[in-house]
Amino acid sequence: MPKSESPEKLQRPDLSAAENDYLRILGERIRDLRARHGMTRKALAQDSGVSERYLAQLETGHGNISIILLRQIAQAMGNQLPDLVREEPEQPVELTLLTQFLARLPPKKLARARNLLIAEFDGKGKLTRRRRIALIGLRGAGKTTLGTLLSKRLGVPFLELAQAIERDAGIIIPEIFALYGQAAYRRYERRSLESVIESNEAFVLAPGGGIVSEPATFDLLLSSCHTIWIKASPEEHMARVAAQGDTRPVGDTEEAMLDLQRILAGRAALYDEADAVLDTAGKTIDQSFGELLELLGSS
Repeated sequence: MPKSESPEKLQRPDLSAAENDYLRILGERIRDLRARHGMTRKALAQDSGVSERYLAQLETGHGNISIILLRQIAQAMGNQLPDLVREEPEQPVELTLLTQFLARLPPKKLARARNLLIAEFDGKGKLTRRRRIALIGLRGAGKTTLGTLLSKRLGVPFLELAQAIERDAGIIIPEIFALYGQAAYRRYERRSLESVIESNEAFVLAPGGGIVSEPATFDLLLSSCHTIWIKASPEEHMARVAAQGDTRPVGDTEEAMLDLQRILAGRAALYDEADAVLDTAGKTIDQSFGELLELLGSS
């Protein structure tokens, strides 16, 4: 992994300090989003058709000047850059005003506002959500083990979203990524989740760890299921996956651990949107399962 450069080296002499700051923030945001999606720079280059070299320049604050010019055009019209590059049709005025109002709220009030909106406008209600339990988190936390035990205890099916995706796509997940890229996988993920929800009134579901990185899909999961973040330390995540016979995460242990830490850091705030959190670090399966039952009984 390349060493981080000092702020002085990241400055472009042809740009103002404010423009350099913007490119630095943009680069950090792209790097953080890439980590949240669990993508390497090489994978992003392959899926986007943009060279790794340019991505490296972009992530270290050396982005192309055209992004600055587009930003200037937006500002001249009193708009933000996302208003220009949004692919969706123009949103209703009410939604724009609501977005601006919510943007002024602190994080704790945002969570409360979301819950109030769900309670007011989600006809399915809390009782319906409680019949559908989703265990979210990275591989190795214990989702499959705990999910299987919980489904037997509740007498409902245990479903792994990965299997539903492969069934709907007609090919295995690695081939979806290899043939069509991550964007196509996320579309299959959304469709399969919709199908699982429509076809089952009650279940225990284990979705992929990256489901939180797709806002619309994650919102569907949160609004349709009672979600629990199954949490573990990076070391335990890696050790448990390796114990399952998958040696990919430990090919380069130091680099893999850094990647895993970045992914966890990038997704932690999203995982924390779950209805409850279960930390399995340093605990036996029986201990974790007992705590899971307590969480479900008290929530």
